[in-house]
Amino acid sequence: MSEAHALRVERAREAKPNGWWGMALFVATEATLFGTLIGSYFYLRFNYIRWPPPGVPEPKVALPLILTAVLLATSLPIQAAVNAARNARRVRAWWLIALALLVQAGYFAMQVHLFADDLPKVDPQASSYGSIYVTLVGAGLAHVFVGLLLDLWLLARLATGLTNYRLVGLRVIAFYWYFVYVVSVAVVLTQISPAL
Repeated sequence: MSEAHALRVERAREAKPNGWWGMALFVATEATLFGTLIGSYFYLRFNYIRWPPPGVPEPKVALPLILTAVLLATSLPIQAAVNAARNARRVRAWWLIALALLVQAGYFAMQVHLFADDLPKVDPQASSYGSIYVTLVGAGLAHVFVGLLLDLWLLARLATGLTNYRLVGLRVIAFYWYFVYVVSVAVVLTQISPAL
């Protein structure tokens, strides 16, 4: 299937592709998961006089906010890649995804480092704060990791050409990343809320 054919199919499409609806359903279930985790965090917080508990340091504010802003900035190359692919500019789309992947991987590495640094200070078995903190931040990092794997898969597929299937894949992965951006903001605001 040629790139021109893929674009004709994309432009003639009257409904969202099945892959898009599959991702929408997945995002809805994951949004429920994060809503439950954030709700649990605040339920626990409002039932304690001191949050975080004594012996646990206040969360850092500046670095998590800066890192989240850096992650959010990758929405620009992701959307530009979708637009480039829709205009049969496969190589440009590939490079934009590679740029986003590079920045997202840097974000992930820094967040994992911060998380590993927090683990000795925030024992998940010592308090409900430690438990919900580790679960919430860990779940957010797991979703970023999945996004990185999707980016790698997409780069491998786009390296050999642009088809309708790959264009749909790009749109679906972009949708997933938009969800991860929203979740990352919610997680970081929840994470730093005791210090605000």
